[in-house]
Amino acid sequence: MSNMHKSHHAAGLMLSTAGLLAVLAAPGWANVTAPQAADNSILRVCASEVEAPYSSRDGEGFENKIAKVLAEAMGRKLVFDWLKKPAIYQVRDQLEKKTCDVVIGLDTGDERVLTSKPYYRAPYVFVERKDTPLDITSWDSPDLKQVRKVAIAQDGPAQVMLEKLGLFNQNFNYMKSLTGFKSKRNQYIRIEPQRYVDEVASGKADLAVAFAPEVARYAKQRGDAVKLVVVPDNATRSDGQHLPFHFDQSIGVRKEDKQLLDEVNTALEKVRPEIETILKEEGIPLDEIAKTPEGRAG
Repeated sequence: MSNMHKSHHAAGLMLSTAGLLAVLAAPGWANVTAPQAADNSILRVCASEVEAPYSSRDGEGFENKIAKVLAEAMGRKLVFDWLKKPAIYQVRDQLEKKTCDVVIGLDTGDERVLTSKPYYRAPYVFVERKDTPLDITSWDSPDLKQVRKVAIAQDGPAQVMLEKLGLFNQNFNYMKSLTGFKSKRNQYIRIEPQRYVDEVASGKADLAVAFAPEVARYAKQRGDAVKLVVVPDNATRSDGQHLPFHFDQSIGVRKEDKQLLDEVNTALEKVRPEIETILKEEGIPLDEIAKTPEGRAG
């Protein structure tokens, strides 16, 4: 999600204010608010309150569910450290401050942390109306020239491709309207994932391009109106270099926590079927995990 695809790359980061978070009342969901000594009986997981569908305070985010099965496999009590900000701040404001020890859902190889073996690989998707007359299955599809409005996040890989195809300028004002024309200067702005789906379902946009885990839940809910088409991972930039649209996802820990990483990797092997079930129930189209170095550090 680096939380790269949850957040579409870091914008300017603002300092957070310290403060105690209320203990979560719902049974089974605990909360911590300050650095604590290592306790091998608990698994302290960094979690955002406002990063649905990945994570939400009610524990219904699919990454919250993955954390639960991971903790069970490790024989530890699950404890969430809740952040009232988007997940893009988790490493800086939680993991590095040692209020928690594990981040669910980072890009494999995130240079700020040690990352586990990837536990799933997900693509970007085209979100299209089921009744669209357009045939769009890749960035090479001729029907892209007929698209008027495309819902995308600013500065993401989809923007790179729209620029390459000469479609960005005509889409600029619409793209900015999705964030209320707010400036990204010194602040992080996120398009609510459900909006990508709603814009297409309502006909306001001809197409949306988003990371599948962000939009799968909402597309599933609007399955009568929209469909997801996997973006092939063969795109190239204007300079001919490969532009990835499929990404391995891992669990991150601090660089000094190698023993914890080993425990996480062992547990992941045990619960792969459970995690796959969670992801499939979410509606995320899964790809074959790339053959990358295990848990490589930056």
